[in-house]
Amino acid sequence: MAPSQELGQEADHVSTPAVADRGAALGLLGAVAVRERCGQVLAAGLEGRLRHFALAADRLPAVADYVTTTIRANYPGLDIPLHARWRHFRVAGADRWQAIAAGLDHDPDERARVRFDLAVTSVLLDAGAGPRWQYRDPVTGTLLARSEGLAIASIEAFRNGLFSTGRSSRLEADAPGLMRLTPDRLAEAFQAGPGNPLAGLEGRAALLNRLGATIVTRPDLFGAGGRIGGLYDRLRTGATAGAVEASDILVLLLEALGPIWPGRMTLAGVPLGDTWRHSAIMASDGTAGLVPFHKLSQWLAYSLVEPLEEAGLRVAGLDGLTGLAEYRNGGLFLDLGVLTPKDPGLTARLLAPGDEPIVEWRALTVALLDRLAPLVRERLGPAGRDLPLGAILEGGTWSAGRRIARERRADGGPPLRIESDGSVF
Repeated sequence: MAPSQELGQEADHVSTPAVADRGAALGLLGAVAVRERCGQVLAAGLEGRLRHFALAADRLPAVADYVTTTIRANYPGLDIPLHARWRHFRVAGADRWQAIAAGLDHDPDERARVRFDLAVTSVLLDAGAGPRWQYRDPVTGTLLARSEGLAIASIEAFRNGLFSTGRSSRLEADAPGLMRLTPDRLAEAFQAGPGNPLAGLEGRAALLNRLGATIVTRPDLFGAGGRIGGLYDRLRTGATAGAVEASDILVLLLEALGPIWPGRMTLAGVPLGDTWRHSAIMASDGTAGLVPFHKLSQWLAYSLVEPLEEAGLRVAGLDGLTGLAEYRNGGLFLDLGVLTPKDPGLTARLLAPGDEPIVEWRALTVALLDRLAPLVRERLGPAGRDLPLGAILEGGTWSAGRRIARERRADGGPPLRIESDGSVF
């Protein structure tokens, strides 16, 4: 399997006779396809047909025990929020978003637009930072790394107007502000440099540049105001009886963000985003061999639930979204023995997101999370029976993956070495 393409190379245009089926391509842009295709990879694993990992499903109960212990330590009352970006905006007991929100007016629609502006920019900047990058919080002086560091760096950049032209407010992310962002300005905001390297810095800036350009060309999605927050208005006007389906949030995000991803596949003219090739995937059309994950978009969908609910909308069907194919969840299954590399040297190799071992690992992660969740709910008893998958991710699997990583490796990094381009993990 060839490495994923570098920024600036042309996307992989699938060129089979079945490509003409645009409907098949669009069918990959949703959580149903993620769950079904990842399930195919799990089925192959249970039958021993995978090339890269051996699967020990009998280890899942032990993983469920470990996750349950983590949940009870983190949330003794089981009042677990969704796995969303807002969790990372708290440092030293102070919620950085609430400090910003206190200065906003009380128009619920504008507050929601601001939250959309912040959540989207922050999530898109959250891809793996690399093991050496750190950020010193200018408010508390705390030295932060990884997701927490990226979160605080991004909310400080947002508060300082990095993504805005300031035409109506510094607290927004508008098309001109995003298009004028440079790697140098982003590096300054994130305290990155030769002695503090941030993985994929140029790719992160380019991602937001492309988002700005997309906003200009899609006023039907982002609104005439030309800002990310226009997506809120699109969801509000499409709500039925005051409710929005979680799957509809994801579909909108995949359509709106599809053109911004670097060097990704397109099928029948449809950008496929976080979709990769795996030999176990069977289909009778041009989508054969393709498995979607939409990790950042799904995490963003989870992160937009609270802004929508604060604005008075109800979000239904949360379990229509899937678990997230990222290295904390995936590392949990590797570190606790559910998955074992068939090649003992795999953990020493630097792998790209499109390499088949990584695609296989991510697919197994999503499918195994679906099998793990009911075991965790059972262990939590009646109070945990109705916990959505997004809460199990937040309270348990993501935290448990980080916990076991710290126990197993001095740097707390993932069990596999992944080359980050700033747009996947």
